[in-house]
Amino acid sequence: MAIVILHHLRRINRVIAMIIGAALLLCAGYVVADIVLRRAGMPLRGGEDIAGYAMAIATSWGMAYALLELGHVRIDILRSRLAGRLRATLDLIALLALAGTVSMIALRAWPVLERSILMGSRSNSALQTPLAWVQAPWFTGWVWFALVAWITFLCALSLVLIRDEKAVEAAIGMQNEAEVHS
Repeated sequence: MAIVILHHLRRINRVIAMIIGAALLLCAGYVVADIVLRRAGMPLRGGEDIAGYAMAIATSWGMAYALLELGHVRIDILRSRLAGRLRATLDLIALLALAGTVSMIALRAWPVLERSILMGSRSNSALQTPLAWVQAPWFTGWVWFALVAWITFLCALSLVLIRDEKAVEAAIGMQNEAEVHS
């Protein structure tokens, strides 16, 4: 069951990654157009703002994708010398710390969004963007990451408890240097 849940989460996150990637490409196109038109004396304005917003949103949503694709960086010196249950235990501890940290980030991000909604805050740039428009998807990305981290932790814990070390490694292990470059 845990493997099925993780498989579905990976599929959802791949779709999200494609959407975010397309949004980043559109953002890059806008910035390039702004630069070209600036040279012609007709700037589009707001490219810096849009790029910053896109990066914040892409980062918050991209973290869950990176987690399930084993893309988060960990220091491997101790882990690589351990095997089986000890390695899985370290992986679980790392995932628990990540889930807890990201949950705190999501909890702390809500007051930022709430304040922008209540005050009708706008950016102090030429675009005067309502900040809630940007902060809502940013906040939702952090909540999604926290949710994915906790679900992944629970799935990995169940795999550890049934002693399926191969599945634990596939779910929350690390890619080694050879796997990354092949």
